This record gives sequence, C-alpha cells and structure tokens, in this order.
Amino acid sequence: MNDTTARNSLTLLGLGDMGAALARTWIAAGHTPTVWNRTASKAQALVAEGAVAAPTPAAAVAPNTLVVVCLLDDASVGSALEGVDLDGKDLVNLTTGTPAEARARAAWAEERGARYVDGGIMATPTMIGAPEAGGYVFYSGSRAAVEDHRALLEVPVGVRFVGEDPGHAALHDVALLSAMYGLFAGISHAYALTEGEEGVAPKDLAPLLSEWLGAMGFFVGNAAERLTSRDFTTGVVSNLAMQVAASGTLLRTAQEQGVDAGLISPYLELMRRRLEADPAAHGGEDTSGAILMLKR
Repeated sequence: MNDTTARNSLTLLGLGDMGAALARTWIAAGHTPTVWNRTASKAQALVAEGAVAAPTPAAAVAPNTLVVVCLLDDASVGSALEGVDLDGKDLVNLTTGTPAEARARAAWAEERGARYVDGGIMATPTMIGAPEAGGYVFYSGSRAAVEDHRALLEVPVGVRFVGEDPGHAALHDVALLSAMYGLFAGISHAYALTEGEEGVAPKDLAPLLSEWLGAMGFFVGNAAERLTSRDFTTGVVSNLAMQVAASGTLLRTAQEQGVDAGLISPYLELMRRRLEADPAAHGGEDTSGAILMLKR
C-alpha cells in the first residue's frame, strides 16, 4: 500500500460510540480516514489521533472510493447523503435497519452509480479492534465490493458475508439480536422469581443459570434440523402436550412470587396454541413446531 492509498483509504460518516471505535482501529492500523459527523466537535479528538475531518458529507465522500456510514437510522443516511455524488463509490452502510430498508437503500445507491453493501454489526464498541472478543459484521449486497475492501473491513472486526441480497445482513443481525433479547427475558424472569427470597442469592443462582442454559443450547441445532425436515415427532424426549400441561406450574409460581409473567407467557401461549390447533397431530411433537405458529 503506497502513502497516498494509506492517507485516503476510506471515508467514515458518523462518529457516535461505534463510529468512533471504528475510526480509532483504522487509525491505529496506519490509515487516515476522512471523517464527518453532524456534531463537528466529535471529530476533533479523532483529528488529534490522525483522522482528517471534513466539513460536509460531500467533502468527506469526495476523496475516497470506500464510504462507510454508521449513523442513527436509515432516514439519517438519506439526509446525510442527499445530493452527494456517489458515482463510482462503494457505499458500506453499517447503520442499523430492517431488511426492507437495506434493499431500498441498495436500489437508491445503485441509481446513483454506487455499489452497495449493507452491514449488521455483531459487536459492542468495546469489542471493536479486539479480535479475541469474537465480534464481527454481517455483510450483504455487492460481493465484489466486499472482496475489494476486505482487508480494510477486517481491520476493526471480522467479516461474514451472508449473500448478495442486500437485506440479508440486517435479517441475520435482527434474528440474532431477537434471540439475545429472548434469552435476556428468560434470565430476567428467573432472577425476578428469586429476588428477595431468603437463601437464594443472585450470585448463587448465576452459575446454575449459566450451566442450565448451556445444556439447553442443543435446541438451536435441533430446531434447525426439524424446520428443515418438517419432522417434529421423531426422537422427541419431552413432547408438546407434556410441556403445555407443565407450563401452568411456571405461571402459578410467578403469581405466588409476585412476579409479572409477561416475559415468558407469550411463548407458553404459543405452545398452547400449537397443541390446541390439533392435539392428536401436535401433542407428540417437539416444541420447535410452535415456531410455525409465528408466521403470519
């Protein structure tokens, strides 16, 4: 890489916590990103570290082919890039959005002569630039653009390309985050049940929760196999009818403990609906068949 390429390696629009973390890893790796932020003062610390600040998005985009955007939402992306010349640019959008927004933004970028890549960041700002933390970014859209800039994109965090449909990065991102929040909901409910209970300290419950949730991790692969084969009955150990019958105990315990069951009752209700739709057909199933009840 020559000096000119190093100085003008990429443009970064957006210097919130995530954007600033990205910028610092590129600077630490010897690059000089051109940066812009709506609140210009946020760029000053990065300039002191080696970035180049631009007064407008257009001025920031002009010098570089690779343009990385990390803003609040899709509307912010449209507002920042309104009227900016994107012809010949590679637009990598790391702004959190929906699959539909990503597809629409890809069409918008392509109409303006840019190759488009959408990204879903599976990391917190503290994980950026720390390979041992295991963070990565889902990318989808222009495979050629990802490969052309892979070396730069891999500097702050790992690269996982999930397809040329621009919406797939956002879809993977939201799928994993949704699973995370579901997990957090169950953990929160468990702690609420035992909160204030004499002889059940949170620090004592914590290792038991971790151990149990780890043991239940088999459900991820099991559900994938059953959804693929549509066989929800072979090799079932704990069937749907039994689990629905037992679910009342969970709800009564929550009531006894003075805990709102709102974090777990939707899933219990989903299992009940699956069973009641056809008790003879579904009673002996694995609970993963309830996933089909979520599709509208």
